[in-house]
Amino acid sequence: MAEMTPLLIGVGVTAASHPMGYVKVLIQCGHEPLPPQIGRNIFGRSQMQLPGLFAYIKHIKSVDGFLGLYRGFFPRLCSGLTGSLVSSHVQEQLSDPNEDDSTKKNKFKNKSLQAMMEQSAKDTAARFAAILASQPFHVITVRCMVQFVGRETKYNSLFGSIREIYNEEGILGFFAGLIPRLLGEVASLWLANTLMYIINAYILDEEMSNVNELRSYSMAVTGFFSNMICYPFALVGNIMAINNCGLAAGEPPKTLVYADWRECWRWLSKEGQLKRGSSLFWRPYRSPAQYY
Repeated sequence: MAEMTPLLIGVGVTAASHPMGYVKVLIQCGHEPLPPQIGRNIFGRSQMQLPGLFAYIKHIKSVDGFLGLYRGFFPRLCSGLTGSLVSSHVQEQLSDPNEDDSTKKNKFKNKSLQAMMEQSAKDTAARFAAILASQPFHVITVRCMVQFVGRETKYNSLFGSIREIYNEEGILGFFAGLIPRLLGEVASLWLANTLMYIINAYILDEEMSNVNELRSYSMAVTGFFSNMICYPFALVGNIMAINNCGLAAGEPPKTLVYADWRECWRWLSKEGQLKRGSSLFWRPYRSPAQYY
């Protein structure tokens, strides 16, 4: 039973957060079904804003009911479980058998640059393998979600989705959007680990009474910061996962068809949209031309 506890917790967290992830994907693909309204930004100033997370969830529920909030939940669960299992297996294979549990849990206590780079290299290998193994499920997840835009039914089941992608796009279809996702994950990992090394080597002191607490806060902050910096890769990856796949959300007039992920990046950068979907609460309305 103890071995099942982390798995059950993971499933519970995924279930609780799924509607939020669903809304984020719809915003990332440029779907804005609700009109802007007057609101206030984080500084209290009045401005035109697009409805946030809760208004979006309410809209989805009004169209598809409560269960409609869980479009793509099963393939997302498969993606998470596959990624976790593969990552754990690779980490286990790469770990030093003489390394005790306390050392593994406190890898950032070591102030050696070489130790940080070695651990980051192991983490990179594990993350790379996990993303590669889970990408087919990730693609199916995103496509299941964006069917909300055009009310399609092509990706309503896991096995049906696998058959659809294979028949229409072949094996490569399961890896749509893989490169930007990989680049973003690896860049985020190295950025977070490098920042933690700097904090441990030059800011935190083991003699501090609350050093463990400060280290925990630092890990959370560096993780958040690195994810924020590398967010455009996740955005481009999800857009490329639906690019020209036969769904309304991935084709004109809803969006452009891109030759590759770099073209998608350049277009989003030109339009000032590389952060689209990064915020689910304060969403300033800019101009109709910037939304599909």
